[in-house]
Amino acid sequence: MVAIIDYDAGNIKSVENAVRFLGHEVKVTADAGEILSADHIILPGVGAFGDAMQRLRAADLEGTIRQAVEAGKPFLGICLGLQLIFEESEESPGVKGLALLPGRIKRIPDGDGRKVPQIGWNDLSFPRQSRLFEGVPEGSYVYFVHSYYLEAGDPADVAARTEYGVRIDAAVEHGNLFACQFHPEKSERIGMQILRNFLEI
Repeated sequence: MVAIIDYDAGNIKSVENAVRFLGHEVKVTADAGEILSADHIILPGVGAFGDAMQRLRAADLEGTIRQAVEAGKPFLGICLGLQLIFEESEESPGVKGLALLPGRIKRIPDGDGRKVPQIGWNDLSFPRQSRLFEGVPEGSYVYFVHSYYLEAGDPADVAARTEYGVRIDAAVEHGNLFACQFHPEKSERIGMQILRNFLEI
C-alpha cells in the first residue's frame, strides 16, 4: 500500500490517480499508523513553505515523517514536498523545515525575460546514476510549476538538475529518501517511469 500524506496542501488527486494507474493500492491519510504501515510514502504539495510546515506540525505529522524515513520506508517528496524536507526557505524566513537533508530553498532570480514562477517543461541532466531515473534518458523533459528551487547542501544527494536562469537541483536521492521539484504525475510517459521506479524500490 502507498500512503499519500494528506495535510491539506493540494495536488493530491493527480498523484493518487497516477499511483492507481500504475497498479498500486493507495491511501490518502494523515493517520500515523496508516502512514507507518505503508510500503511507500509520498509527500505531495503546492503552496507556501511556511503554511505547509505549520499544517504538518498542527497535524502532528513531523514526527511521523521522521519515524518513517528512519525506518527505511521509501519516501518521495513532490514539488513543495521536496522543499519541506530541507532546512529552510527564502519564502518563509525563520521557519524551519523538516531538515531531513542539508540544503536551502531559494527564489528563482528575475531577469533575462524569465517568468517567475516557472510553469512548463524543462529538461533534466543526471550528475550520477540513481534508482529514481533508471531507464530515463538524459535530456528528458518534465513539468515544473515553482518560484523557489533547491540548492542542496551535499552535491552527492543530487540525482537530477535543470537550468532556469540558475542551476536548479531538480531531484535528490539519499538512501530511501527521494524528492522531485517537478511533477512526475503530470510529466506523461517520463513521469510515469519515474513513479514506477520509486514504487518498485
